[in-house]
Amino acid sequence: MQATYDSDKRKLLSSLSHGAIFFSTALFSIGVPIVINLLSDDPVVKSNAKESINFHFNVWFWATVIGVPLGVLSWLTFGIGGILFFPIVALGFLLHWGLTIWAILHCLSQPDEPFHYPFIFRIF
Repeated sequence: MQATYDSDKRKLLSSLSHGAIFFSTALFSIGVPIVINLLSDDPVVKSNAKESINFHFNVWFWATVIGVPLGVLSWLTFGIGGILFFPIVALGFLLHWGLTIWAILHCLSQPDEPFHYPFIFRIF
């Protein structure tokens, strides 16, 4: 017998997992999806929470890999290096926010399918 799950609850929890980044970039962006993953018994919600955690780890990883060298370069060149690489940083922010909004819209429009971010490595 297959269990049925509340569609509205599924939409809310899945969207909240992906949208947690809008509350805080450190504590809540990972904490909210972890709590949702632990408390929910819905497989789609759990999948969305895990995907959100993986995405936020990817964002932090790439921000460190790209951001630290750009920050050092900017400091060493008195800001010129930072100005030259601004398009790369801007593209990163656009991808981050754009993919997050895409995930939320997907969860609201197709609540029975988990969202999968493209081009990320998955830890969970």
